[in-house]
Amino acid sequence: MAEAMRHNRELVNDSREQAVRETVERIYREESRRIFATLIRLVGDFDLAEEAMHEAFAAAVERWPVDGIPEKPFAWLVSTGRFKAIDTIRRMARFESDPERVALATVPAKADETIDEEQFRDDQLRLIFTCCHPSLPATTRVAMTLREMCGLTTEEVARAFLTSPATIAQRIVRGKAKLRDERIAYQVPSRDELPTRLDSVLSVIYLVFNEGYSARSGDSVVRHDLSSEAIRLGRVLMDLLPDGEVAGLLALMLLHDSRRRARIDAAGDLVLLEDQERTLWDRPTIDEGLRLVERAFASGEVGAYTLQAAISGAHATARDVRDTDWGRIVALYDLLLRAEPSPVAELNRAVAIAMRDTPEAGLRLIDGILERGELASYHLAHAARADLLRRLGRSAAAKVAYEQALAMSTLEPERRYLEKRLRELG
Repeated sequence: MAEAMRHNRELVNDSREQAVRETVERIYREESRRIFATLIRLVGDFDLAEEAMHEAFAAAVERWPVDGIPEKPFAWLVSTGRFKAIDTIRRMARFESDPERVALATVPAKADETIDEEQFRDDQLRLIFTCCHPSLPATTRVAMTLREMCGLTTEEVARAFLTSPATIAQRIVRGKAKLRDERIAYQVPSRDELPTRLDSVLSVIYLVFNEGYSARSGDSVVRHDLSSEAIRLGRVLMDLLPDGEVAGLLALMLLHDSRRRARIDAAGDLVLLEDQERTLWDRPTIDEGLRLVERAFASGEVGAYTLQAAISGAHATARDVRDTDWGRIVALYDLLLRAEPSPVAELNRAVAIAMRDTPEAGLRLIDGILERGELASYHLAHAARADLLRRLGRSAAAKVAYEQALAMSTLEPERRYLEKRLRELG
């Protein structure tokens, strides 16, 4: 009987430990970046905050099965992490020269940190704006955002951008050193600074999304982990800062991502928009994106991301390529070019004009862009030109243009598509 009771107690303990472990893992998965952001504010150091956060979660795995899950698990983790960081600073105090760090080591530990939801929100905003500070190089901003805000490992960031972990680590180290040496404040920008600083944040998020949605090189067209992280980050930013252009960017990412399943076939080859099976498009995601477009326009602050989202929405609501409102798309590109001129947007407008009017009209515009030399090394410009030449029956010229695009393309599915078009031309 005693043996059976002991066995039952062990089973109950094992079950309790498993339940606690699952709770800790869920909190880590869903909330660790929020806790990390708050610890950075409290201890003033990225690396120390991350080490302290991991020690706090390890302590939770050890203590919660015995003591029970705290009433406020987030506050417990933050408080424990802060204690761990202070202990580390005290151990290193004789080597420490930063007066702020030395002062932190003398702060008496509190039994319970008072941290409300609003503080968590502010700390997340601080972390986003710090990782995307415009004084950092663009590559460093992306690397730091993925590493510190999204929680990807250095190895995962390196794989995403087809570079070495050492290169990514160096970028992050240099970025943190710049933040420290220039004493860049860990804070949300003032209202006067917000427009320029927000542009940097949105740019980084969209760069991450684009690398996931349409990879620049490698064997796969899409990298779902990156595009999903960018959308998650867009949702976080939308919740923290419901600006019109934030809504526009989130809408743009959702509308693009809604076509994910239709963009590649079973063999992993690229399927162009006009050939996609539209029943595979994710209608709930499209509906959410369209609602965000309306919200962004209603804000009265219509920027480049909102206009691009509206263009994507025009495609998303068409039953097929013939049903597409090309006139509306051209008009939206006209507005986009006034808001944010770029040769790529000009190229896309030329393609839309070819669809609205004639291939000749679009071809004349593309030739004019290429003659200026701005997109001479952009493979998609040559691919678009080749496609219009093919439609006009000018096979020899189309073949030359496809070969130019192929020579510049580094993404295997795109290369296979271009090679297929060349074979069709004989």
